[in-house]
Amino acid sequence: MTSETSGQTITVTAEGVKPPAPGSVAEKENWKCPVSEAHIHREDVRKIWKECQEESFWYRALPLSLGSMAVTGGLIYNGVWKASKRFGPFPKLAVAGILGYAVGKASYVPTCRSKFQTLGLQEGPGFGPGFGPWSRGGPCTPEHEIDGKH
Repeated sequence: MTSETSGQTITVTAEGVKPPAPGSVAEKENWKCPVSEAHIHREDVRKIWKECQEESFWYRALPLSLGSMAVTGGLIYNGVWKASKRFGPFPKLAVAGILGYAVGKASYVPTCRSKFQTLGLQEGPGFGPGFGPWSRGGPCTPEHEIDGKH
């Protein structure tokens, strides 16, 4: 065994030492998930998230909400749809506004997904169904654990 000291870093190398056995604690401690090797700054993610929230509101959700409310109001005014006797046109206008808002937000999802992909967050293995510590056989599970030899 040799050791070198360079500044504050100490490097120790062992000669003739076998690699850890598959499934051992030593192997699990040295194993790294390949999905998490890319480093992405939180501030960049927050910035893109805020941009997506603001742009989806101003460019999609608000216009579709107002547009659907205007169309619904026009249909009620022209007599195609009847206003409620008890509440008037407000329930139909509210539902049209909420649906327009939801459709507008949902329609901006692919644009936001492409923004996150340019940052380095890729869709594929590691995201979607079966992702997380509760899943078996995901992208961060060593091969010997998938085979049931743990």
